Amino acid sequence: MANSTASTTPTLSPLSSSSSSSKTHCSPKPTSSLFRNPHSLSHSHKPLIATASKNPIAGVISSNKPNPDNNFDSFFDDDDEKPREECGVVGIYGDPEASRLAYLALHALQHRGQEGAGIVTVDSDNILHSVTGVGLVSDVFTESKLDQLPGDSAIGHVRYSTAGASMLKNVQPFVAGYRFGSVGVAHNGNLVNYHALRIMLEDNGSIFNTSSDTEVVLHLMAISKKRPLFFRIVEACEQLEGAYSMVFLTEDKLVAVRDPFGFRPLVMGRRSNGAVVFASETCALDLIEATYEREVYPGEVLVVDKDGVKSHCLKPHREPKSCIFEHIYFSLPNSVVFGRSVYESRRAFGEILATEAPVDCDVVIAVPDSGVVAALGYAAKAGVPFQQGLIRSHYVGRTFIEPSQKIRDFGVKLKLSPVKAVLEGKRVVVVDDSIVRGTTSSKIVRLIKEAGAKEVHMRIASPPIIASCYYGVDTPSPEELISNRMNVEEIREFIGSDSLAFLEIDSLKKLLGSDSPNYCYACFSGKYPVEPTGKVKRLGDFVDDGLNGSIGSVDGGWVQGKRIQEGNRDSKQKLEEEEKVPI
Repeated sequence: MANSTASTTPTLSPLSSSSSSSKTHCSPKPTSSLFRNPHSLSHSHKPLIATASKNPIAGVISSNKPNPDNNFDSFFDDDDEKPREECGVVGIYGDPEASRLAYLALHALQHRGQEGAGIVTVDSDNILHSVTGVGLVSDVFTESKLDQLPGDSAIGHVRYSTAGASMLKNVQPFVAGYRFGSVGVAHNGNLVNYHALRIMLEDNGSIFNTSSDTEVVLHLMAISKKRPLFFRIVEACEQLEGAYSMVFLTEDKLVAVRDPFGFRPLVMGRRSNGAVVFASETCALDLIEATYEREVYPGEVLVVDKDGVKSHCLKPHREPKSCIFEHIYFSLPNSVVFGRSVYESRRAFGEILATEAPVDCDVVIAVPDSGVVAALGYAAKAGVPFQQGLIRSHYVGRTFIEPSQKIRDFGVKLKLSPVKAVLEGKRVVVVDDSIVRGTTSSKIVRLIKEAGAKEVHMRIASPPIIASCYYGVDTPSPEELISNRMNVEEIREFIGSDSLAFLEIDSLKKLLGSDSPNYCYACFSGKYPVEPTGKVKRLGDFVDDGLNGSIGSVDGGWVQGKRIQEGNRDSKQKLEEEEKVPI
């Protein structure tokens, strides 16, 4: 652990007078020392906002618009059928190179979102500066753009979305100014009571500029009567249900919050100069040479200012329900997520498959890139050589020339090239992380057989996915999930493999040991730790461009929740009326 200039016990305290006596601590208690940052920010009050490219709340316009005339996106819908994590966040306090460090950290988190990126900083005059845009981190930020982001504190965000030009307003971080000051926020997750909260806020006069559930948080803060701003953040978060790992930037503080179930990851680290860093994954800390301290605990609020880092309890976490798919697919193998090495988890998944679903074979290959580590584990356990039987192209973008003559499996061939020397005449085990719709898997099997493989045996390093996710993961509807419609043998026949086996969920839980109850398995079981209220957006920040009228009119992004919470009686009648709108 990095050295600390202050070593006192973390403060654990209730943050609202409305909190019950049960909200007196978060568990497990933080064990890290508090530390004092040598770079302090001024307390002077200047609620100003400067935007280099307009923000969804501060009025964002970007020239980096995707091509709305690209009609070949259906290829990507078919080929990129993996679940998608909605975004990644980063926060930095107390480093004179804050914006550039945030830029590098977002590069490390690029796999969590490729559609939009943004950074907000606060300068020595307590002015918040914002640059956001559509595209990759390297597309959005140039040297001149980073020069427009002065200050020693910053938050950043990378975003995944299925939307085209209409997602522009939803690019984070959001920035808002109101009578008590200015605040920026970046959010990873999905609020299952967003619909009910938005109706309540609209009934009270709020006007929404985006379809992002993150904007709800800003509205809740704006109507809060609590002082100072920090307590407004807490009161807003106490009304949220679902998944949220958020970082807030104010004129003199950086605040990190994680929901009581800890669905999405958020870690804390520190650079050698004392700068505090928060990020969705430890790979971002590694890149900017920050030492990993610990996770932000479920239900915890960490406040960083000139006095150091203080830990408070937002809500006592019940039983953590961290997303198991972080270890299966989302996170990079070199990250430590939820206290476990992602690499070691995936390797163990492959070893279990080799033990429980063995098959006579000559070579083990992976569907790159997410299946590689599990394939290494399978090969080592089976005593069979691992080879690169599929080569992935990393240079395929959303703009290319479609062949005039229809080529079968064109999309998959553009991204994956079989190696005949590895496959021809061989009995091949193919390891992948998951099967969602099954269409890509069938094309991969056909591709390998056309390259001369004698047999193709699919091994999937996760249990079958049978349910959609409500907590910030883009998954198809249950009707589109092949494992929700077919058993294993029917799926095997559909994809055309000689055999097929999934990782058994009981074996997965056995591997996790005493940590097993602390993970969310809803996508494998359909049992949700937090039920949606009314209608909930299945795809997180979806496609609404702010011009579609009522949120019930947004087509395709909403699914019906299972209950209406008793706490929303004031909006219950209107909510029931909204739920009659076809979705």
